[in-house]
Amino acid sequence: MADRLIGWRRLAGASWGRPRDPQFFGDLEPDAAAMLSYIEDVRQRCGVRLTVTHLVGRAVAHALAAVPELRVRLARGRSFTRDSVDVFFIAAADEGRELTGRKVRQADRKSAVQIAEELRDLKSGGDAQLERGKALLAGLPRPLLRAALGLSAWLTSDLNLDLGRFGLPRQAFGGAMITSVGMWGIRRAYAPLAFYYRVPVVVLVGAVRQQPVAVAGEVVARPVLPLTATFDHRYTDGFHAARFAAAIGEYCADPRRFEPITPSEQTVSAGSGRDQR
Repeated sequence: MADRLIGWRRLAGASWGRPRDPQFFGDLEPDAAAMLSYIEDVRQRCGVRLTVTHLVGRAVAHALAAVPELRVRLARGRSFTRDSVDVFFIAAADEGRELTGRKVRQADRKSAVQIAEELRDLKSGGDAQLERGKALLAGLPRPLLRAALGLSAWLTSDLNLDLGRFGLPRQAFGGAMITSVGMWGIRRAYAPLAFYYRVPVVVLVGAVRQQPVAVAGEVVARPVLPLTATFDHRYTDGFHAARFAAAIGEYCADPRRFEPITPSEQTVSAGSGRDQR
């Protein structure tokens, strides 16, 4: 026998429909001591402004390479292996009034130093093709904008077409997206998955803070980095997400293991650092 809906259940039933978007969430809090030590070492030796976000981007690329089930794109009821591990970095521009971004191609094959150099001027402008596409879409009436976003995603992601000359590059957001909320002092936040992203996961980087942690049976203060992820359930389930998280934790625990700084990188990076100064 069915009961009549009353109170907040009645309000909720009138406010929302049934869930349609297949996203689920997870978080990870790795000890950031090794990452901070590595960042300080690189800044002193190379003059590169390496950040936690750059390292997390490399960790995400490492995780995508370690979990091939996430390294795919979905189209026409089938999954296709992506040609490379690409990570899209989002940043705030124009004093937070605008979002911009840039895709780092083959991020699993690049060092964190190389990624930092590639993203050095990100806040002053994102990918030129994407910026041109944004300007084009911004001029559309609002009722047409959603349809245009869906069409552009279908052409460039589902059909895998490169329409860069029109501001619509192929696979615009790569295989994962990452952004930092820690720069605003936010400890933890979760991001939605927009329908036109066509990525399996979005990762947010929170603010590193000292907090009590049990180490060898004693409580000590350690720098902890909150990471949150929004997954598309069509690509992955809890098993794959757990493997993804384990690979990120592996990287964060010892970035030096994955980030050898070669003499050539030191030379290039030092020169770039002088330009910044």
